Amino acid sequence: MPVLNVVDVADMKVSAQQGDSIITYALGSCLGITIYDPEARIGGMLHAMLPQSSIDPKKAADNPFMFVDSGVPRLFHECYRIGGQKQRLVVKVAGGACARGNEQDDYFQIGKRNFVMLRKLLWKNGILLSSQDVGGNSPRTLSLDIETGDVWVKSNGCTRKL
Repeated sequence: MPVLNVVDVADMKVSAQQGDSIITYALGSCLGITIYDPEARIGGMLHAMLPQSSIDPKKAADNPFMFVDSGVPRLFHECYRIGGQKQRLVVKVAGGACARGNEQDDYFQIGKRNFVMLRKLLWKNGILLSSQDVGGNSPRTLSLDIETGDVWVKSNGCTRKL
């Protein structure tokens, strides 16, 4: 029976169950990262809040999904564990918005730093980013259909395929 798997803030879900969907809500400066193996039909999603786990090693140990640098490797490894293969993975991302509405007022630039950290991790591991919907100042909802690999982003009342 198909399941809607909700990914909370600082959380991750993976699935190989046809008909399942994975969704996360309220992506502001956080990143929603999806990976999908179209051959094995395995996918997963991470909702990461902050770029680097080094700011709070205890929190990172308790919940690695809170951080891009510790959550992304866990997402990939979990997909590998259930049969996904690195060379086939399609990676998409949404979020990384300005927390304050515009870049001049966004002193910490968490959204931008989250995206930079993700790109560094992917580059270091020879993985390409397939598509993205990052930046701006609007919150987003991100969903992944496990059967098709389709990723949808909803923002400002409009839904589009990523």
